[in-house]
Amino acid sequence: MKRFCALVCLAAALFAACKDEQKGPDPAAVAAKAYYDSLAAGRYGGYLSGVAGADSLPASYREQLLANAKQFMAAVKEEHGGIQSVSIVRTDTGVVSHRRDVFLLVSFGDSVKEEVVVPMVESPAGWRMK
Repeated sequence: MKRFCALVCLAAALFAACKDEQKGPDPAAVAAKAYYDSLAAGRYGGYLSGVAGADSLPASYREQLLANAKQFMAAVKEEHGGIQSVSIVRTDTGVVSHRRDVFLLVSFGDSVKEEVVVPMVESPAGWRMK
């Protein structure tokens, strides 16, 4: 019985060690950061391309979304001095493997920091914001 308990404990420890091992940054988190970096840099088309389904939007609606992104960044620049940096905090994977919640830390020019949750979905074209 002692041997069985020791084997179970050893197997559990090995499983936990393997589960915590990271192979590199999560592709969903890297994509979410890239989209927010595009927004911060004024590349609104790059940001909008990260929205799931944006490639099939009517041109007039797409133009409205681009105008909204520009207005948002103008307000952020006025109120907080713009976005200085975006960093990945963590990624939560739910039950569904093709969906992730990415937590980003957005640092503004006035030293305010805000953590945002970006729901991501995997598509044939890669990870996109939901």
